[in-house]
Amino acid sequence: MPKPTPDPRGYWAATLRLTVGLLLVWFLASYGAGILFRDWLDQFAIGGAPLGFWFAQQGAIYVFVALIFIYCWAMARIERKYGIEA
Repeated sequence: MPKPTPDPRGYWAATLRLTVGLLLVWFLASYGAGILFRDWLDQFAIGGAPLGFWFAQQGAIYVFVALIFIYCWAMARIERKYGIEA
């Protein structure tokens, strides 16, 4: 399979879209679910703990770890697509 011609502009545009999207998810999981929407989320429970409290204490950490794996996977695809991989 021929290697694609490098496209630095497309690469950076895709990288910025991915980064902004993941930062938005990060914000919503930590600040949004743990602080802004906590009162509304507290009407639900996980394991006996209110959902807003659970996100503030544990859920956000799970989301952060998932974002690391999603970022690695997505960046590998972007690098292949734009011919940037080493």
